[in-house]
Amino acid sequence: MKVKGLRWYIIALIGLATIINYVDRSAINILWPYIYEEFGIAEADNKSALALITTFFMIAYALGQTFTGKLMDAIGTRLGMTISIIGWSISIALHAFAKSLMSFNIFRFMLGFSEAGNWPGATKSNAEWFPAKERAIAQGIFNAGAALGSVVSAPIIALLYIAFGWKLTFVLIAGLGIIWVVPWLVVNKATPDKHPWLTEEERAHILAQPETSKAELSVAEAPVLTWRELLKYRSTWGIIMARFFIDPVWWLFVTWLPTFLKEQFMFDIKQIGAFTWLPYLFAAIGSLVGGYYSSQLIKKGLRAENARKYAIAIGCFVMIISLSAILYFLGSLKDMPTLAMLLIGTTLFGFQFLIGNLQTLPSDYFNGKNVGVVAGMGGTAAVAGTLLTTWAVPVITQTSYVSFFVLAAVLVPLSWISIKYITTKK
Repeated sequence: MKVKGLRWYIIALIGLATIINYVDRSAINILWPYIYEEFGIAEADNKSALALITTFFMIAYALGQTFTGKLMDAIGTRLGMTISIIGWSISIALHAFAKSLMSFNIFRFMLGFSEAGNWPGATKSNAEWFPAKERAIAQGIFNAGAALGSVVSAPIIALLYIAFGWKLTFVLIAGLGIIWVVPWLVVNKATPDKHPWLTEEERAHILAQPETSKAELSVAEAPVLTWRELLKYRSTWGIIMARFFIDPVWWLFVTWLPTFLKEQFMFDIKQIGAFTWLPYLFAAIGSLVGGYYSSQLIKKGLRAENARKYAIAIGCFVMIISLSAILYFLGSLKDMPTLAMLLIGTTLFGFQFLIGNLQTLPSDYFNGKNVGVVAGMGGTAAVAGTLLTTWAVPVITQTSYVSFFVLAAVLVPLSWISIKYITTKK
């Protein structure tokens, strides 16, 4: 049997895994404002408690990014992604048995470590299944899964919570990942050079090597490098620092948007489910458009890494304008929740426009044997930056959310500077 366009089925499955990933991780952020009292936590302490839970998740996520990046390079994406999603499905189901804040912390640590594998696994699979000119749009597809996961998670989790309570909600969403494993193992039988379903035309398209310079050939033929050796490259540091600064902006909204809406607009969980999907719909569109934009530049002859940098610059610009508008209108947004959602939406549009291109840079600068490791290192740096902002939020939002949005606005240009001036100039 031959399947035309098999690479698009593979990336679609990865996109679906990413949706499931975000449904699972978002559940606690959506439910927490409405369940923290069951654990004896006072209202004044609920944000600090959520920050602690998020900290356990993010520390594990940081460790998991680097470890699973190495795992994907060692055993391949087929088995690596399978191990990852089974691990996080079991972890999210265990949330139903939490009896205390410490229980949540332990289960969030397990969830963070296993969920981390999705990104180095997806980046490596992208590099395996797509030529350079298509990688940004492929990256955009699975990154759109992150946004779509956030789009569907709020209404799904709200409905499940209302119908079944919070415990059964965690169990039911855990089943999604287990179900996903079946088509993944069936469709993703092997890498493109050996897959029996791949047409010869598509195999040649995937494995075709573009004309390269001597410098590029030296990169392509490079041996497997250790973490210490990879850190000698400017490009590694540029990717690490850019992820350190930009990813926390996304997580500020993913973690704290339901709490922000409850505190600023007095939303109940039905309203959370009705409103919070909108910004993430913008994000999903941004992911696809950002990937398409850089792919078109590459088709017109621009070098892949330069096309990614143009897209990153545009995304940063959109984010700065949107965050500045939020700060300007913040005093009156309490009376205009729709405008607040639209401005947050354009901020997340800009983020997703750029992040797929940023996450694709490891496959542009390094060969397949090192892509997963560099992607994992970038993911670890992203988590480190996110931890710092997570700890800061309960302190800086005690009286207002002005500092919250100022923090986001400051981080964006720092990320752009990292990519513009630290990565290798080509």
